[in-house]
Amino acid sequence: MSKTIGNPLTWVTQRLGDSSQFMGESGRALGSVDRDPIVIRQLVGSDVTDALRKGAQDFMSLRTDVIALVLMYPIIGIMLVWFALDRTLLPLVFPIVAGFALIGPVAAIGLYEMSRLLERRENVSWADALRVIGSPSFAPIATLGAYLAAVYIVWLIVAVTIYNVTIGPEAPSSIGALLQTVLTTSAGWALLVVGVGAGLIFAVLVLAISVVSFPLLLDRPVGLSVAVVTSVKVARQNPGGVALWGIAVVALLGIGILTFFIGLIVTLPILGHATWHLYRKAIAEHSSSLA
Repeated sequence: MSKTIGNPLTWVTQRLGDSSQFMGESGRALGSVDRDPIVIRQLVGSDVTDALRKGAQDFMSLRTDVIALVLMYPIIGIMLVWFALDRTLLPLVFPIVAGFALIGPVAAIGLYEMSRLLERRENVSWADALRVIGSPSFAPIATLGAYLAAVYIVWLIVAVTIYNVTIGPEAPSSIGALLQTVLTTSAGWALLVVGVGAGLIFAVLVLAISVVSFPLLLDRPVGLSVAVVTSVKVARQNPGGVALWGIAVVALLGIGILTFFIGLIVTLPILGHATWHLYRKAIAEHSSSLA
């Protein structure tokens, strides 16, 4: 029997019904609570190194699909820096680059999903990463991602304010002039100290709320608040392990950025896959994890 669309009004109504059901499930996921208790494990240095090792293994297993998935990020980074090289925006070059660590957790969502699926089957492709969009966990994930984007914007505002108070508000004539002022004047040193201090505060905040929250949202039917609170608890109960993880994140992202963003094609996937394995070490697995 041939298939037909049928009455257009009926077809549209059915599609709206499907969309409403999906949005309803996603909306409920914002406040849902997993009935099984979330058990937090102790993290040590060897857990961090093992998570990175497994992240590298996942990257090697999926490298073709992963590279296709993350190829946009170096391009976005280069475009942002090129845009900021306009004379009036030169003070934003470093904050834009440094802020990559603030939005990195949400940028790697697809990589977490690929590692999650790789635990369950051998054949995983970049298309599987897009499954997140259609899952009930998408609403809380998108909401948390929006929060991190807001934090990134606030960071840029704070960075500009620090620049204006120390060596601004006049825009530098060139990036060389900016570097000379920053490295050779007392105002420039003040900019460095206050700017790095402020950046550290933002980085610690994002690390605490996102170290396991995104993988937890993918893995279990928990709400956004539960995921964030659990992530903060992991950071509070494992300050040494989470700090070591933060250093690894900064180091690998730094390598990727210093290679004119090309290195992000390798370092970002490794970090993304490793984040999933760090989550597995930090949170005890249970039988009702989402398939």
